[in-house]
Amino acid sequence: MKICKVPGGVTTPKGFKAACCAAGIKYKGRTDMAMIVSSAPCAVAGTFTTNKVKAAPVLWDMDVVYKNRTAQAVVVNAGIANAATGKTGLDICQKTADFAGATLGVTAGSVLLGSTGVIGPNLPLDRIQAGVKTMAGTLSDAMEAGTAASKAIMTTDTVNKEFAVEFELPGADGGSVTVHMGGMSKGSGMIHPNMCTMLGYVTTDCAIDQALLQKALSSVVPDTFNMITVDGDTSTNDTLLVLANGMAGNAPIADMNESYAIFCEALFSICRDLAVKMAEDGEGATHLLEMRVYNADTKENARTLAKSVVGSSLVKAMVFGKDANCGRILCALGYAGPDFDPSKIEVHLHGEKDTLCFYENGCIQAFDEEKALKILSEKAVRFSCNMNMGDQEATAWGCDLTYDYVKINGDYRT
Repeated sequence: MKICKVPGGVTTPKGFKAACCAAGIKYKGRTDMAMIVSSAPCAVAGTFTTNKVKAAPVLWDMDVVYKNRTAQAVVVNAGIANAATGKTGLDICQKTADFAGATLGVTAGSVLLGSTGVIGPNLPLDRIQAGVKTMAGTLSDAMEAGTAASKAIMTTDTVNKEFAVEFELPGADGGSVTVHMGGMSKGSGMIHPNMCTMLGYVTTDCAIDQALLQKALSSVVPDTFNMITVDGDTSTNDTLLVLANGMAGNAPIADMNESYAIFCEALFSICRDLAVKMAEDGEGATHLLEMRVYNADTKENARTLAKSVVGSSLVKAMVFGKDANCGRILCALGYAGPDFDPSKIEVHLHGEKDTLCFYENGCIQAFDEEKALKILSEKAVRFSCNMNMGDQEATAWGCDLTYDYVKINGDYRT
């Protein structure tokens, strides 16, 4: 079954509306709050930061996902993370959900929350509630509303991130129906597995059992969001949520059948595209960095080796400087942990038109420096390593390390 990309984001599926506003949380002259609302209750699934220090909205959302298992609205703010705020932060979550629930006519326990920004300060509850009231009155299912919401949750991001797809599934009353899935995310710095530093929201009008929805999400995260890194720092606020309202009219997915496989393929497509877009938009980045490791002995080893390369500060600096120093890639592979025979691996640099062999038979190879410079000047810089050990592979994404990364993070709070 073909998964087709279509224009749009979180408002592409039936029954979902979005809105945003300038609440003045931290930023001036731009929108900084977003809302997503479904006209019907949704099955919900989520994955969250592995950081021991979890922000208040992360703890709130974990309760909604793991205990309530249904949701109908999402309220997100940018500028202040509501992390390391103790009981006050949790109280603000409760009061925000209470207010949003009352305003939207849903239960507080069906309201999901997200925050991103500076760690430490308390959220101004009056501005949050004013923002909720404003957005509730401007909700729209237009594509533009979803795009505006994706822009409102940005912090140091330079571009908004949204994608949508459609696919066919058997209909509940026979025949087939078109199902849609849309997503938006933010993330530019403090990005490192597991998960990466991000807020991500995926909506779908597919009817699917909640346990299977969670299983599907958990299955696609390891090879999408968990395969990107910008700076080696895992955030306190990472949240990825999927809401499914069942309004497409498909036969509900209740077991791991062909429909489930198609759903997983669509979800993987959305999550991969959002993840790559985040890596490409790393703070100060000028290049997307991709590392594919193939013919590895195990899937986990392939993931570990690929992530080691894109996470190496020396490799990232090499890409920024357009210096074809293959030794840095070999070094990152060598200290990653998995065992391999250096004399059997092959390392290549791939451009849009040319491919150069950097290393094989245990030796650095002679290569055309001008071609290497040309490839390293492309927006996406792609490396690969053939391990010659098995049939497993994985791809990781990152970005180069630039002077601007230090500038951006040197005064992020002030």
